Amino acid sequence: MTSDQVAEGRGDSGPTGQDGSGAAGPSDEGYQRGLGSRQVQMIAIGGAIGVGLFMGAGANIAKAGPSIIVMYAMAGVVIFFIMRALGELLMYRPVSGSFAEYAREFLGPFFGFVTGWTYWLLWIVTGMAELTAAAIYIHFWFPDIPQWVSALVFLVVLFGVNLISVKVFGEVEFWFSMVKVTAIIGMIVIGLGVLTLGFSQAGDTAAVSNLWSHHGFVPNGIGSSLMTLQGVMFAYIAVELVGITAGESKDPQKTLPKAINTLPWRIIIFYVGSLTVILTVVKWTEFHEGVSPFVAAFAKIGIPLGAGIVNFVVLTAALSSCNSGMYSTGRMLRDLAENREAPTIFGRLNRRQSPATGITLSVLFMGIGVLLNYVVPEKAFTYVTSVATACGIWTWGVILVSHLIYRRGVVAGRLPKSTFPAPTGSFFSWIALAFLTMVLVIVALDPIARVSLYIGAGWAVLLGAYWLLHARHTAYAYRSTLPPRTAPADAKGAGPLVPEAATGQD
Repeated sequence: MTSDQVAEGRGDSGPTGQDGSGAAGPSDEGYQRGLGSRQVQMIAIGGAIGVGLFMGAGANIAKAGPSIIVMYAMAGVVIFFIMRALGELLMYRPVSGSFAEYAREFLGPFFGFVTGWTYWLLWIVTGMAELTAAAIYIHFWFPDIPQWVSALVFLVVLFGVNLISVKVFGEVEFWFSMVKVTAIIGMIVIGLGVLTLGFSQAGDTAAVSNLWSHHGFVPNGIGSSLMTLQGVMFAYIAVELVGITAGESKDPQKTLPKAINTLPWRIIIFYVGSLTVILTVVKWTEFHEGVSPFVAAFAKIGIPLGAGIVNFVVLTAALSSCNSGMYSTGRMLRDLAENREAPTIFGRLNRRQSPATGITLSVLFMGIGVLLNYVVPEKAFTYVTSVATACGIWTWGVILVSHLIYRRGVVAGRLPKSTFPAPTGSFFSWIALAFLTMVLVIVALDPIARVSLYIGAGWAVLLGAYWLLHARHTAYAYRSTLPPRTAPADAKGAGPLVPEAATGQD
């Protein structure tokens, strides 16, 4: 790789960054392979635990009652299908652009362009909410500190973390995730102790029968339970972040499949397990929007300093999400710039192999969100989560459709087999697509969540106009200068596509 290529943000024309043996050498994309197995595993775990669980679950419980456990479990199964589809694509061609690259390859340049910018928007709006939430949580200990001061401090600190190096980012995210994991496991252990030994202030009100004693397991009807799926899916946003780490993992052929295969256990323990224990300790009728179920459970049990502990955990979850947002938006902007679908300045790396310019732009937009939170209404958080969910559904849908086209190419013998094939081939991808379609219908039926579809339509018009006026011409002109890519002789390893695969045709 030449110095000019690094400066322009474009590495070697080979897309895999592999030497054919499965061992990952220096990234062909110019990134530093600074994420070890320990960090990738914790990033994967942390991606499955966020404010959507710690805070959002309260409103979902109030709507669905104990049946919310089934909603999280059902959504978790679909998320696993999506991640196995992504895993097969990652082992076929592990690149930092991940799903945007696969959209570009299998659906065409426009879909890669839309997916990359939409995923950037997802993390911008999520970062806005999380940053403001973190500032609010600080008021628990320091009520006299102005909210904007706390938000600004967090923004600057996380900005610095992401600029230093990917290794520092991975280490910070590792410890953020460790705090969240420890808190949930602690909640489960304490809750089981309350149920079996009977200690705590919960007394006789803590019982397994709480799951069905108060108007049944589905107290408000199946329709009300299904309406929570929009909020439930938001809780799972960020599990796909593992795909973004592909270009900076030390050994993606080993670490990424391991991270994806442990997803079911994370869902069972952190979502199904924690909510089941909470709903046995505290009856579902005591939960409502704006109250963390974890805070309510600790308060019911009467643990000393419990409120402070949970507040620290929720603060950590918010900072972790914002940290991940800065990381992913910088990488996605660089992928867009590499394909001339964003200004080329965002393709540059600093001397520590970090996409500093792209991260800086993202931080500026997140900072605008902090200012806007002074004037938004009380439903702002719901609006933001709805927009993020809509962006997430698009991203997950693109992963699934790309996987279906890839599988078609493998069956036809035009594409090499992945070393990590999805179980049942394409079948589960079709199931997941049907489920995501159902969630979109639910979003359209919800008066508040429906706003995200209006915003999505406006976003589509904006992207379409930019594509027609600028990106289409520069992207196609740029690709015409690249050498054609052909299938590798060894069909077992990850490799680039054959020319006809780029159209997505059989």
